[in-house]
Order: sequence, then structure tokens, then C-alpha cells
Amino acid sequence: MLAALVRRESYGYELAQSLDAAGLGPIRGGTLYPVLLRLQRTGMVTAQWREGEAGPARKYYRITESGGEVLRRTAADWESFAGGVSAILREVAAR
Repeated sequence: MLAALVRRESYGYELAQSLDAAGLGPIRGGTLYPVLLRLQRTGMVTAQWREGEAGPARKYYRITESGGEVLRRTAADWESFAGGVSAILREVAAR
């Protein structure tokens, strides 16, 4: 979620579409909005209501500096984990 928001601020539906397009599959509102609320409550994102151009107001989410720091640490942890898994899989494939 944070990685999708680091590119630019986004509203919920647009964010769900972006994550789906990235290969994570469809994400329902019942999953998406509680995560966004948790990120907001922990200070990793901010939210702001804006009037829609051709429809209802939308709540736009933006990553905070704190959220960016968490994202960088998490990305480094993921790279380390994925590297370990890749090494194991290469070993299995070589047998």
C-alpha cells in the first residue's frame, strides 16, 4: 500500500485499481479501507477529502515522511528475505 502511494497520492478506488494492475489481484473495499485507516492512525499516511470533478468527494491518501521511512526499511527487509528464498530455490532447482 505504501509503495503504491510513494508514486503519488491517490484515492481508495484508484489505489485498488493500481494494486490490481500491479498483479496483486482485486482488492475489495472491506480490505482496503481498514488498512488505509490503520496507516492513517499510525501516521504513515495522511488523508484529505476533496471535491470530485464529476462526482462525489474523494478521500485522497498521501504517504508521510514516517511512512516513507517504514517503506524503506520494509523494502530492505523484503529484499533480504527474497534473496534467501531465491538462493534456496536455486539450490532445489539444481538437484
